Amino acid sequence: MMEYKGYHASIRYSDEDRLFVGEVFGINDTLAFHGSSVQELESMFHQSVDNYLEACREFGKEPDKEYKGQFNVRISSALHRAAALCARERNISLNEFVSVAIQDECAKSSTLIL
Repeated sequence: MMEYKGYHASIRYSDEDRLFVGEVFGINDTLAFHGSSVQELESMFHQSVDNYLEACREFGKEPDKEYKGQFNVRISSALHRAAALCARERNISLNEFVSVAIQDECAKSSTLIL
């Protein structure tokens, strides 16, 4: 994974093309890039993000932010009810309950939590 200006990209190697291929994730727009070396890949990633931000400025569009802090989750009505009841028992909102649950699960996998 690569990071630049708050954007993250996943990287894979294409054996067929003999290139590293990257794609920025977490935004609605598509930003893809490639390079034959790590240095070239990083340069193309930076260029892709910079071009995206410049295009947004030119068109008066607000650039997508990687993570807005909101997302929809589809769960069964029984699990929704159980989570709401557990949150109420703890005297916290359902949002806070879900946030704590996600933090707990991320901590188990050593994922960075901010």
